Amino acid sequence: MSPRTKEQNELIRMQRREQILDAAAHAYFRTGGSFDIRDVAREAKLGYGTVYHYYPNRHLLIEDVLDSGFERCEQALAEWANIRGGSPNDSQLLTYCKALLRLWQSDARAYLVYKMAAEHYAGLPEKDRPPAKRRFMERLYVPLQSIARREDDSVDHMLVVLVGCSGLRYYAGASELDVDRIAQLAMQAITKES
Repeated sequence: MSPRTKEQNELIRMQRREQILDAAAHAYFRTGGSFDIRDVAREAKLGYGTVYHYYPNRHLLIEDVLDSGFERCEQALAEWANIRGGSPNDSQLLTYCKALLRLWQSDARAYLVYKMAAEHYAGLPEKDRPPAKRRFMERLYVPLQSIARREDDSVDHMLVVLVGCSGLRYYAGASELDVDRIAQLAMQAITKES
């Protein structure tokens, strides 16, 4: 058996890092945000030393979890904005709600960005909260509000429905969400229909 190449080692390193980041997001939900490196190692089914090698403390880890979650959410919003063309209508917003729910169902890191935003990033150290809030507002919330052409609090209501219902997957162990039904509820919140 020949030794691994530099490229193979890099691939393994990247896969391990992704495994750790996913495990950290799940550990956050399981522990209510009070996880430590041992919880992440257990969730990832890795040794404590392995996780510690990549992340010597939970603050660096949660920073990377959020950063990758932000990137995925920003990409989803940009893709939706490019696809929809012209001025948005309720059907296009419904499509975005469904896309966001599907993203969150498959990506705990992306969901964590919105979940923590709803909590004003209280799970972060005090010094890290303002930059996270600013990034959320500038790159996700304000663009969505602008695209949706809503200047009132209806986007807040829509996001509350989406975040709250998606929490069922992570906190109550719901295996699949009724994406269509939840998206309809979110649209009722934004259009103020009953």
